[in-house]
Amino acid sequence: MTDACPKTRGTEWHRRLGAVLVAAGLVTAATTLPTATASTTARTAGCGKAAATGDYTVQSGGLNRTYRLHVPDNYKATKSYPLILVFHGRGKTGAQTEAFSDLSKLDAVVAYPNGVIGDENKQAWQGAPYAAKGVDDVKFTSDLLDQLEANYCVDTRTVYATGKSNGAGFTGILACKLADRFAAIAPVDGAFYIEGGRCAPSRPVPVLDIHGTGDTTIPYGGDGQRDLPDVQTWVRDWSVRNHCEQNPRESQVGDDVLKFTYKGCDADVVHVAVTDGGHSWPGSDAASGPGYVTQTFEAHELIGKFFKEHRR
Repeated sequence: MTDACPKTRGTEWHRRLGAVLVAAGLVTAATTLPTATASTTARTAGCGKAAATGDYTVQSGGLNRTYRLHVPDNYKATKSYPLILVFHGRGKTGAQTEAFSDLSKLDAVVAYPNGVIGDENKQAWQGAPYAAKGVDDVKFTSDLLDQLEANYCVDTRTVYATGKSNGAGFTGILACKLADRFAAIAPVDGAFYIEGGRCAPSRPVPVLDIHGTGDTTIPYGGDGQRDLPDVQTWVRDWSVRNHCEQNPRESQVGDDVLKFTYKGCDADVVHVAVTDGGHSWPGSDAASGPGYVTQTFEAHELIGKFFKEHRR
């Protein structure tokens, strides 16, 4: 159920893409996350400890859970880094998501956890009808954060969540239930099942949502038979929670991207709609999902910019 969408990555292509993104306001010239100063960080017990990229486990809810971890090549144990949790789609893995998302290019500690096998023998996340019954992925996320903060030098004010499809939908649940631990979320092609439960975050949470209007897996206009809401309705609900004005500013980016920016919010809400975009990761050069893959922007750059702008 995936399509490969090859692209040429030459120096000239990068120069032109960078110019388009900067001009459009989707990303700035700097795509790395900020280096926090001592006066603005909340350093963790993991500062001072050695760190290495690899596969790790954490105990949660009586289960041995796994995750892939990436630390920057120039990681310094005395410098506190942003922490990004990335949640895969149904039937995928953390390693697969790392491969197409390019999120490990950001100057951050990035964790790619794996869900528990549910219906049809596929890994999935809490809040979806096909997820493993009785598994508390919110508690798992909290336990994972505890372990990461104990073992790595991160800034607890710059902890973020992103993901794709079912994993993206789960980031919405985390924003509702663990708002005290996440500075912002950025779901891509989110499957926001209504059974995820009532949302009452303890604080306004910044949201960047990215979705293709031609997505046939998780339809942009919703799917009543599967209890999937219209994507713009889901975004608008967050604009209400964050006390935004209800008429977003609309801007065209390139030929195939519309950006909706809500104003006057207690916490920013931004929606990026890829015209005719499929169930895919924008800017990817791997088999991220079926349908059209825009090359107007790269999702990891846009997400990195949004995260850079928000601290808890």
